[in-house]
Amino acid sequence: MGTIVTLGKVGELADGAMKRVSIANREILLARVGEKYYATDSICAHMGGDLSRGKLEGTIVTCPRHGSQYDITDGHNVRWLTGKGFVSALARFVKPPRGIISYPVNIENGNILIEV
Repeated sequence: MGTIVTLGKVGELADGAMKRVSIANREILLARVGEKYYATDSICAHMGGDLSRGKLEGTIVTCPRHGSQYDITDGHNVRWLTGKGFVSALARFVKPPRGIISYPVNIENGNILIEV
């Protein structure tokens, strides 16, 4: 069993907003979509971009570096990178697509909690 940590308070983030939180030597992305909160790794699995500086559309976050996309509900990879052709195919071969870690979020007494 891991450690329960507080990422923030309910209502601190506007709907559609996200922020990066440094906890236990990890960079966590906290996002709010509607009344739900999601937590994933904030570092892109492709080239290490900061996902909190990317774009959030619904539950899909786009990395600002190369356009890799992840679904914040479960961390699965939606798109590995933008681009087509030989260079993109080679990049996918050298570093195949993978997701990011998603953390279950619990709300207790107005606090947003995850286990790391």
